[in-house]
Amino acid sequence: QVQLVESGGGLVQAGGSLRLSCAASGTIFSIDTMGWYRQAPGKQRELVATITTGGSTNYADSMKGRFTISRDNAKKTVYLQMNSLKPEDTAVYYCNAFINSGATFRVYWGQGTQVTVSS
Repeated sequence: QVQLVESGGGLVQAGGSLRLSCAASGTIFSIDTMGWYRQAPGKQRELVATITTGGSTNYADSMKGRFTISRDNAKKTVYLQMNSLKPEDTAVYYCNAFINSGATFRVYWGQGTQVTVSS
């Protein structure tokens, strides 16, 4: 059984920084793209950033220059460094990953971690 467990969320003042981590565990043969999404109250879940196995990244426009996604393939972990945080970044942040744990790849989601940015 595959699990993604996020950590690192919390309360921070505007302009501050947080680093989120998401570790995959269980029966894993390989991991393809990993990513971060977020969902604010009353809004749809939206893309934050993704990163391929080779390190190619993709960011939502509003996060470019402030957020950095990275991964440690040996640790099966993806990170999200968030700088210059704004109140509008307040949301539950979810990691996901395309993982082959048997015959084929499928997407897995973490349980989410709350990020609250105060003004």
